[in-house]
Amino acid sequence: MQSPSKRGSSLRDCDKRYAFDSKALAAYRLRRLADSRPSSLRPSFLPILNNMNDFELIAQGAEARIYKGIYLGKPTLIKERFEKKYRHADLDKRLTKDRIKAECRAIIRAKAAGITTPAIYLANLERRCIYMEYIEDALILKEFIDKKVSKETNDDRLLNFIAQGLGTIIAKLHLKNIIHGDLTTSNVLLKNIDDDHNKKYENAANNFVLIDFGLARIESSVEDKAVDLYVLERSLLSAHSEIPLLFSKIFDTYQKHYANKNQCKEIISKYKEVQLRGRKRLMIG
Repeated sequence: MQSPSKRGSSLRDCDKRYAFDSKALAAYRLRRLADSRPSSLRPSFLPILNNMNDFELIAQGAEARIYKGIYLGKPTLIKERFEKKYRHADLDKRLTKDRIKAECRAIIRAKAAGITTPAIYLANLERRCIYMEYIEDALILKEFIDKKVSKETNDDRLLNFIAQGLGTIIAKLHLKNIIHGDLTTSNVLLKNIDDDHNKKYENAANNFVLIDFGLARIESSVEDKAVDLYVLERSLLSAHSEIPLLFSKIFDTYQKHYANKNQCKEIISKYKEVQLRGRKRLMIG
């Protein structure tokens, strides 16, 4: 058992780690308080970890189920990675734990870089779950583009708004060596959007929330950053083919906001190589 002085030091260190995220800090303090008490005195919210019936299933993908409910009195999403029956049970458990840790690490690092992401309330490795903030009154970027931009393809203000937002946050990600792994407009939310959003695109990044870090990792290589950009380009061509200039505008903003100009040149060069490899693969099949 830790001495009071060590526990106090640990809390102070964590206060610094979560200084940029008051919600995550509050959740951490509650967990520490709960862990320090006998089970009979632990707060009543802990049984919720073993009762998924209080949460509504709202989505399911190839890797996880997404539930919505209330945790710590706040609207919360739970991302539950389910078992892969084709894998050995021990291997599946270890890989899942590693993926959850990597996802949480990437989210925390992205938030520290000034990117808006959902706050993490709890990671339960045994239940394969991450409890995170539910962003209320937010729009999925893909739906926003389908409804707004696709009908106004000649409105440069709308395109600039999206390009400024996405280009800026991706540059911030890569400057901190965070590879998202699945950059699509389905994994970006828009918040605080009103009728004048297209007039203030200089600060557009403040309206963008990056989500789903399930494939994210910390990696400094130029190759991985170039591939991340290529994944975005392919997803835009697939989902928003009616706006062919969107990626080039995002890429221009990315280069403008990537502070390490020497590395940015390397990324651009490597991206062109990756793009050529992708085209060759499409031709050959």
